Amino acid sequence: MKTADAFSFTTLAEHAALLPGASPDVKWGDNLVFSVGDKMFALFRPVGAPDSLWCKVEPARFLELTDRPGVRPAPYLARASWICVDSPGALPPETLAELLADAHRLVAAKLSKKRRHELGLL
Repeated sequence: MKTADAFSFTTLAEHAALLPGASPDVKWGDNLVFSVGDKMFALFRPVGAPDSLWCKVEPARFLELTDRPGVRPAPYLARASWICVDSPGALPPETLAELLADAHRLVAAKLSKKRRHELGLL
Protein backbone atom coordinates (compact mmCIF):
# COMPACT_ATOMS: atom_id res chain seq x y z
CA MET A 1 0.00 0.00 0.00
CA LYS A 2 1.29 3.47 -0.86
CA THR A 3 1.86 6.25 1.63
CA ALA A 4 -1.03 8.52 2.62
CA ASP A 5 0.11 11.41 0.40
CA ALA A 6 0.12 9.15 -2.70
CA PHE A 7 -3.08 7.33 -1.73
CA SER A 8 -6.30 7.42 -3.74
CA PHE A 9 -9.27 5.22 -4.53
CA THR A 10 -7.41 4.26 -7.73
CA THR A 11 -4.60 2.87 -5.54
CA LEU A 12 -7.17 0.95 -3.50
CA ALA A 13 -8.78 -0.46 -6.67
CA GLU A 14 -5.35 -1.70 -7.74
CA HIS A 15 -5.04 -3.36 -4.32
CA ALA A 16 -8.50 -4.98 -4.73
CA ALA A 17 -7.43 -6.50 -8.05
CA LEU A 18 -4.60 -8.34 -6.23
CA LEU A 19 -6.82 -10.06 -3.66
CA PRO A 20 -7.08 -13.84 -4.22
CA GLY A 21 -9.83 -14.77 -6.68
CA ALA A 22 -10.88 -11.14 -7.19
CA SER A 23 -12.21 -10.21 -10.60
CA PRO A 24 -13.04 -6.69 -11.84
CA ASP A 25 -16.03 -5.82 -13.99
CA VAL A 26 -17.78 -2.64 -15.12
CA LYS A 27 -21.46 -2.64 -14.14
CA TRP A 28 -24.33 -0.22 -14.30
CA GLY A 29 -22.62 2.07 -16.77
CA ASP A 30 -19.59 3.43 -14.96
CA ASN A 31 -18.99 1.46 -11.77
CA LEU A 32 -15.90 -0.68 -11.27
CA VAL A 33 -17.06 -3.72 -9.32
CA PHE A 34 -14.82 -6.31 -7.70
CA SER A 35 -16.22 -9.76 -7.07
CA VAL A 36 -14.98 -13.01 -5.65
CA GLY A 37 -16.74 -16.09 -6.99
CA ASP A 38 -19.24 -13.87 -8.84
CA LYS A 39 -20.30 -12.15 -5.60
CA MET A 40 -19.58 -8.43 -5.18
CA PHE A 41 -17.39 -7.26 -2.33
CA ALA A 42 -16.45 -3.72 -3.45
CA LEU A 43 -17.56 -1.05 -5.89
CA PHE A 44 -15.71 2.06 -7.02
CA ARG A 45 -17.66 4.93 -8.63
CA PRO A 46 -16.95 5.86 -11.39
CA VAL A 47 -14.45 3.86 -13.46
CA GLY A 48 -11.12 5.63 -14.06
CA ALA A 49 -11.12 8.35 -11.43
CA PRO A 50 -13.17 6.91 -8.57
CA ASP A 51 -14.70 9.36 -6.14
CA SER A 52 -16.25 6.83 -3.76
CA LEU A 53 -15.78 3.31 -2.48
CA TRP A 54 -18.66 1.05 -1.52
CA CYS A 55 -17.88 -2.17 0.35
CA LYS A 56 -19.42 -4.80 2.56
CA VAL A 57 -18.61 -4.64 6.28
CA GLU A 58 -19.33 -6.76 9.32
CA PRO A 59 -22.86 -5.95 10.52
CA ALA A 60 -21.41 -5.20 13.98
CA ARG A 61 -19.18 -2.46 12.48
CA PHE A 62 -21.80 -0.89 10.21
CA LEU A 63 -23.11 1.70 12.72
CA GLU A 64 -19.63 2.46 14.06
CA LEU A 65 -18.33 3.22 10.57
CA THR A 66 -21.37 5.15 9.32
CA ASP A 67 -21.14 7.44 12.36
CA ARG A 68 -17.82 8.78 11.01
CA PRO A 69 -17.72 11.85 8.77
CA GLY A 70 -17.38 10.92 5.10
CA VAL A 71 -18.79 7.41 5.60
CA ARG A 72 -22.47 6.66 5.07
CA PRO A 73 -24.78 3.73 4.38
CA ALA A 74 -24.40 2.68 0.73
CA PRO A 75 -27.56 3.40 -1.27
CA TYR A 76 -29.51 0.24 -2.15
CA LEU A 77 -26.98 -1.99 -0.32
CA ALA A 78 -27.08 -0.70 3.27
CA ARG A 79 -29.51 -3.44 4.31
CA ALA A 80 -26.73 -5.92 3.46
CA SER A 81 -24.23 -3.96 5.61
CA TRP A 82 -22.53 -2.02 2.81
CA ILE A 83 -20.96 1.39 3.43
CA CYS A 84 -20.02 4.22 1.11
CA VAL A 85 -16.78 6.11 1.74
CA ASP A 86 -17.04 9.48 -0.03
CA SER A 87 -13.36 10.42 0.02
CA PRO A 88 -10.06 8.55 0.44
CA GLY A 89 -9.27 11.02 3.23
CA ALA A 90 -12.31 9.97 5.29
CA LEU A 91 -10.37 7.04 6.76
CA PRO A 92 -6.64 6.27 7.02
CA PRO A 93 -5.26 4.30 4.04
CA GLU A 94 -4.51 1.30 6.26
CA THR A 95 -8.11 1.24 7.50
CA LEU A 96 -9.47 1.41 3.95
CA ALA A 97 -7.18 -1.45 2.89
CA GLU A 98 -8.33 -3.47 5.91
CA LEU A 99 -12.00 -2.79 5.10
CA LEU A 100 -11.44 -3.95 1.54
CA ALA A 101 -9.69 -7.15 2.69
CA ASP A 102 -12.45 -7.75 5.25
CA ALA A 103 -15.13 -7.28 2.56
CA HIS A 104 -13.33 -9.83 0.39
CA ARG A 105 -13.08 -12.25 3.32
CA LEU A 106 -16.76 -11.84 4.29
CA VAL A 107 -18.00 -12.54 0.78
CA ALA A 108 -15.55 -15.39 0.14
CA ALA A 109 -16.62 -17.08 3.38
CA LYS A 110 -20.16 -17.42 1.99
CA LEU A 111 -18.95 -19.34 -1.07
CA SER A 112 -19.09 -23.11 -1.16
CA LYS A 113 -15.99 -24.98 -0.09
CA LYS A 114 -15.63 -26.29 -3.64
CA ARG A 115 -15.77 -22.76 -5.10
CA ARG A 116 -13.26 -21.41 -2.53
CA HIS A 117 -10.91 -24.25 -3.46
CA GLU A 118 -11.30 -23.46 -7.19
CA LEU A 119 -10.41 -19.82 -6.48
CA GLY A 120 -7.37 -20.77 -4.39
CA LEU A 121 -8.89 -19.43 -1.18
CA LEU A 122 -8.39 -22.62 0.85
